[in-house]
Amino acid sequence: MRYFREELDELQSRLLEMGGLVENAIHRSIATLVDRDEEQAQEVFRNEARINQMEIDIDDLAVRLIARHQPMAGDLRFLTAIIKINNDLERMGDLAINIVERAIVSMQQPSVKPLVDIPPMARMVESMVRRSLDAFVKRDAEVARSILLSDDAVDELRDNVIEELIGIMEQDPTTVRRALSLILITRSLERLADHATNIAEDVIFLVQGVDVRHHAEETS
Repeated sequence: MRYFREELDELQSRLLEMGGLVENAIHRSIATLVDRDEEQAQEVFRNEARINQMEIDIDDLAVRLIARHQPMAGDLRFLTAIIKINNDLERMGDLAINIVERAIVSMQQPSVKPLVDIPPMARMVESMVRRSLDAFVKRDAEVARSILLSDDAVDELRDNVIEELIGIMEQDPTTVRRALSLILITRSLERLADHATNIAEDVIFLVQGVDVRHHAEETS
């Protein structure tokens, strides 16, 4: 049993290391857009393979632990959460790549609009990701529940940004390509918030055994 506990601790450490890489990738992807800094983009590209390999390694270890120890109750919920969070983190890494690719397109052309709303949205998303992982480490269901509410705020910001960009494209068709890049970045940020929400939901299930998927409004 002691060896099993050590293996669970090692699994969590690996997941948190991956989470740190993903947080860094998200931050650098937005820095690429805001600062027009291609070096930030290259760092995101360099870490992509490492994140992908870590997903494979974590999944493999979690499945082997389930097969070897046949855990029950809390330990089984923990391993299930690890597998699900691992998948969400890998998808977050992919979304950071998507943001970087669109940011590179944007930085090659004049800005279609001042970036006054996307950075605050990005900061909110980064906070959600960080807090979701903190909630997992601390087994804090209350923090996790607060993240579910933050998702609504991100959705509202997304809608506002997209509405403004559509208006710009209607007024000046020459901005369509540049505006579409910002719309795709905004949607990627919203998807990142969704994955952070998924992690928060997994934390609530891990701690309380309650499945709050698809009806987060009931948790307020």
